[in-house]
Amino acid sequence: MKPTLTKSLIATAVLATSWHANAGVEIYNKDGTTFSADGLINIFYVNSSIEATDISGAVSDRDQSRIKMGFLPNNIGFNYGKQLDDLKIEVRSSFWVSINDTDLSRGATALGTNSLIDVRQFYAKLSGDWGSVTLGKDFGLFNRTNILGDELLLGYGQTSDTFGLVDGGNVSFGNISTGYSYPMPKAQITYRTNDMNGFNVAVGVMDPSKSAADSSEDTPRIEFEASYTTELNNVGVKGWLNGLSQTSEVQGIEQDQSGLGYGLNVKFSGLSLTASGYSSEGVGYVAGLDNIVGAESNESDGSLLQASYTTGDNRFVISSGETENQDTANMAAGITTHKNFALGYFRTVRPGIIMVAEFNNTESENSITSLAEDNKTFSIGTVVTF
Repeated sequence: MKPTLTKSLIATAVLATSWHANAGVEIYNKDGTTFSADGLINIFYVNSSIEATDISGAVSDRDQSRIKMGFLPNNIGFNYGKQLDDLKIEVRSSFWVSINDTDLSRGATALGTNSLIDVRQFYAKLSGDWGSVTLGKDFGLFNRTNILGDELLLGYGQTSDTFGLVDGGNVSFGNISTGYSYPMPKAQITYRTNDMNGFNVAVGVMDPSKSAADSSEDTPRIEFEASYTTELNNVGVKGWLNGLSQTSEVQGIEQDQSGLGYGLNVKFSGLSLTASGYSSEGVGYVAGLDNIVGAESNESDGSLLQASYTTGDNRFVISSGETENQDTANMAAGITTHKNFALGYFRTVRPGIIMVAEFNNTESENSITSLAEDNKTFSIGTVVTF
């Protein structure tokens, strides 16, 4: 992928995390009305060593050091709540920025700054005994829990040079394109059930993604997620299934885009084991971003296996993910495989302050061409949340 295209993709790349629901600073709480703020700031020292093979078979090496934010951009969010008899109103807005914006080659302005302010959430949520409805812009449901459950969410993850991530002016990619695709923020109307003894269902009508500049989408995109959480003999278990469906018409030819994600997490005695994956057609085949929609012959399959162990303030992580992409209408292009193996250590120094040390080995190769990459990245950093 060309760096120019990659930068535009990366600028929309990573996701809000669920801890904000339980964190933040309460600013106002009176007569059933609340207002709070939450945020995250992270920064890493990063060193990458890349060996690349081009289409002619020539091999090149380079090393790059960066001072960079990680998988999550720096962000701040604001939350409003109001209880009206049996109806609760909640409003959230979140703003995401880049701190790697001072180099003109990374898209900075002549003044040397381009903070890439990105509004990824701006919605109202109405809830009652019947469930809840989210109205506005929020992250999609397809692969949502896959990425929220990533043990590297607060860390760094993969930085494929093929996608321009080493030199990019925004985030790293966690396991996007090496195990799951990214649930892009979308305009939506989403209904969620209340918890039913551990069982939860969400169904959303989403603004459709364009398959081409002149494509027609006469129906919206539909996304869903179902999950079940329980505890058996002090063993916590969570399973989930999510998906999407969309139809586009390009020059009189109908194309069906679809995806299915799934996963299982088991926790006991400080140990957390997670297996997840997805399969899609026409979705998420470019850098793992699910807003890129095309012909259904473009197929993508991913899987992610992770284990973590938490003892006191320390958490140790091992992670292995892989995604395969191919165009079944053009088998001569081959199958492109992206892999990432990671080891991580997370230390909670104080509530809201986490130190991170991480190693990632990212590999990509094509089954027919000579294009390949072997990227070894070491990162050490600090994450501050409130």
